[in-house]
Amino acid sequence: MGTSTARYLQELDTGRRPDLPETTTGTMRLDIRGNGCTDHWYLTIADQHVRVTRSADDADLVVRADRAVFDQLANGELPPGTAMLRNDLTVQGDIRLLMLLRRIFPGPRGARHPRELGRAALAAREGRRP
Repeated sequence: MGTSTARYLQELDTGRRPDLPETTTGTMRLDIRGNGCTDHWYLTIADQHVRVTRSADDADLVVRADRAVFDQLANGELPPGTAMLRNDLTVQGDIRLLMLLRRIFPGPRGARHPRELGRAALAAREGRRP
């Protein structure tokens, strides 16, 4: 069984995240529906840091989905853009922030950055190790 969204968000590293754009700032509220109630998680993004709290305050972007959908996001099984196109999650507000979710949540298991693959291929051609 994979990681639940709540556990993932609670354990999210609050240190600097170089994968986030330096100039991006904003707030995001995740409304996670399940068991007849809605849990609210509030993410504040600034200076390549993500701060997570529990709050139902207004945010620049509100993302709503069932717990199962968010659990798939937290396990790298479903990209946020795909979930939105399938109407598995809904968004309201600054949709540009939605693409940050794919950087905050993990990617698919075993996935590698394209630059890593390029460096490995170049090293193989040159007969050396990456």
